[in-house]
Amino acid sequence: MTDVSLTPETYRRLREELEELTGKGRVEIARAIEAARALGDLSENGDYHAAKEAQGKMEARIRQLQHLLSSATVVDQADHHDRVTQGSIVSLKYEGDDEIQRFLVGSIEEKREDVTVVSPASPLGQALMDKGIGDTVTYEAPSGKLQVEIVNIEPGG
Repeated sequence: MTDVSLTPETYRRLREELEELTGKGRVEIARAIEAARALGDLSENGDYHAAKEAQGKMEARIRQLQHLLSSATVVDQADHHDRVTQGSIVSLKYEGDDEIQRFLVGSIEEKREDVTVVSPASPLGQALMDKGIGDTVTYEAPSGKLQVEIVNIEPGG
């Protein structure tokens, strides 16, 4: 995972998730494993194997969050509302289409229900970076070249 920029809101949310997993999460998994062990033969104990699998997934997420948070740059979007930067929410209108689509340019960890995340390293993300409202950009999509107009830019956090 490469260095990533996060909004202050997302950084706080991920820090809280890490604290929850390393505290309460580990305690709950340990209890589930102990309770499953008490049921007897571990070789055919579905509860035990499910708890161990959950433990493995949780520990993987803890490692992912630790790495992400240790290498993340926190970006305050307040000063960047006139240009697309990492963390911006961009409203776009595709050439030949009247519908406006909204994208958040940033890490998948910034995901929200109301907006699609696009990586700044993707062709669209690269084309949008440092552009302003009213600019038209062209990028290479799997289906060929696409052209979009930047209709609006909002801070992401």
